[in-house]
This record gives sequence, structure tokens and C-alpha cells, in this order.
Amino acid sequence: MAHPKRRQSSTRRDKRRTHDKAPMPTLTVCSATGEAHLMHRAYWHEGKMYYKGKVVIDNSAPAEAAEA
Repeated sequence: MAHPKRRQSSTRRDKRRTHDKAPMPTLTVCSATGEAHLMHRAYWHEGKMYYKGKVVIDNSAPAEAAEA
């Protein structure tokens, strides 16, 4: 197996590592609720799950029916 002939300097090591960081997540604002959320992901807002500005799951309706 090959071995390095010289030790790599800390400057060269750090230059290589400059791009090894996690990117900031891309957020968008929903046109229906005004809520900031991750793009291409469903999200909960006030007991309802939204995706592409439409209600996908509504958990608030069964809770109101059970109270009555």
C-alpha cells in the first residue's frame, strides 16, 4: 500500500476542507398559510397537514366532532 512521502501541511488540509460543510436548508413560504417550511415537504399548521398549499390531512375535524 502506498504511503505519503511528506506530511500534508495544515494549510493544504484546511483548503480541502473548506467545502465540507452542511448547506443551509432551503425554506419557502406557503401561499395559503404564510408558514415557512422546507421545500417539497408536507408540514403541520394548526392541526392540518399542508402540501403544495392544499390540506392533505385534517386532524382538527375529528377533535371537534368528539367534543360535541
